[in-house]
Amino acid sequence: QLQLVESGGDLVQPGGSLRLSCAASRFTLEDYVIGWFRQAPGKEREGLSCISKTGGSTNYADSVKGRFTISRDNAKNTVYLQMNSLKPEDTAVYYCAAAPFILRTMCSLTIVYTYWGQGTQVTVSS
Repeated sequence: QLQLVESGGDLVQPGGSLRLSCAASRFTLEDYVIGWFRQAPGKEREGLSCISKTGGSTNYADSVKGRFTISRDNAKNTVYLQMNSLKPEDTAVYYCAAAPFILRTMCSLTIVYTYWGQGTQVTVSS
């Protein structure tokens, strides 16, 4: 069974940084578009960013643009989400997801992704 595993979540103070990782087992991540999402308690899952198979194209939600950076290292079979200038409202469970193909305009839609990780908790608090 194909698996995605997120890691890197932690408790961090406002203004701090974290780097999340999304690693794949039993399949080659290079064959998939990868998206990052988050879900805060009582809220819908929010699309944050996605990256093309080669890493040459990326998309960001307005809420994280300029603060978060998505990247991938296909040699390590891993996708990253670098998060800077974190705010309390960034507190959520963060998920990565994989899709064999999506239109760029559909990047933030949960329904287009085939595989999901279990999530990693990010808490931004002083």
